[in-house]
Amino acid sequence: MKTAFVGKGGSGKTTLAALFARHLKDQPLLAIDADINQHLAAALGAGPAAALPALGAHLGEIKEYLRGDNPLIASAETMLKTTPPGPGSRLLRVDETNPIYDRLVTSVNGVRLAVTGPFAAEDLGVACYHSKVGAVELLLNHLVDGPDEYVVVDMTAGADSFASGLFTRFDLTFLVCEPTVRSVGVYRQYVGHARDHGVAVAVVGNKVEDADDVAFLRAEVGDDLLCWIGRSGFVKAAERGRFRPIEELEPDNAAALTRMREALDARPKDWARYAAQAADFHVRNAVAWGNDRLGADLTDQIDPLFTLAR
Repeated sequence: MKTAFVGKGGSGKTTLAALFARHLKDQPLLAIDADINQHLAAALGAGPAAALPALGAHLGEIKEYLRGDNPLIASAETMLKTTPPGPGSRLLRVDETNPIYDRLVTSVNGVRLAVTGPFAAEDLGVACYHSKVGAVELLLNHLVDGPDEYVVVDMTAGADSFASGLFTRFDLTFLVCEPTVRSVGVYRQYVGHARDHGVAVAVVGNKVEDADDVAFLRAEVGDDLLCWIGRSGFVKAAERGRFRPIEELEPDNAAALTRMREALDARPKDWARYAAQAADFHVRNAVAWGNDRLGADLTDQIDPLFTLAR
């Protein structure tokens, strides 16, 4: 299953993404940092000097590999971030050996991690961060996840996730929500957009201290509240660089992670819908700018009969 963590900046979504990835570490798993603030590696326990290879810096190579010998794609240069797979495309599995993983996926304390890369000085004033995130969208468009396999993505904060079709690439999105008015405001904005596209969202409360916090979240988000994480000495220690085994997480917080996994596993898999959403956003991008820039009708890259279903 594929899942994303979203929420207000500072709500703790990166921390929860890291906890959930560590909770799943014994399963086939790929974690991806697609946030403009690249902190997932640190949250997983990478040292401060860790330099991970960036997906965004290798977008051309990723496109060349994924297009394979798909006759609908003339060259890697004609691929957009939304280009869907088709006959002849190279598909990815969560846990396999391939040139992209060999070069761009790093193990961090037992969690296989890929990162989009930071917003660099040379990008200032001339580039959009979503050009880097486009690498993640391409990977997920071509990735077939099987039973008991997981992809965990830390997304950009707030409604900025809607700047691309990446927000539709998940079986369930966990929206991390503090018991505050501002955090609830981000929840309302997010679900307002997400549900227009049939995106499933579950709220995970964070920094919950007492019954009043739970009551506040229930009153504001209703049945969307799946579970919550309380204040945690385990998390505080990790934030200070002292990483302990995930088995030492407080029982109530560990139970919340289990509830999240159960909710994710319970989601139905609909590859036809997944393909239709990819095609929809590819058409939008092709018509809006891609066709003019590349001088071709890129909607012809869509095979309406192709899905990732095994």
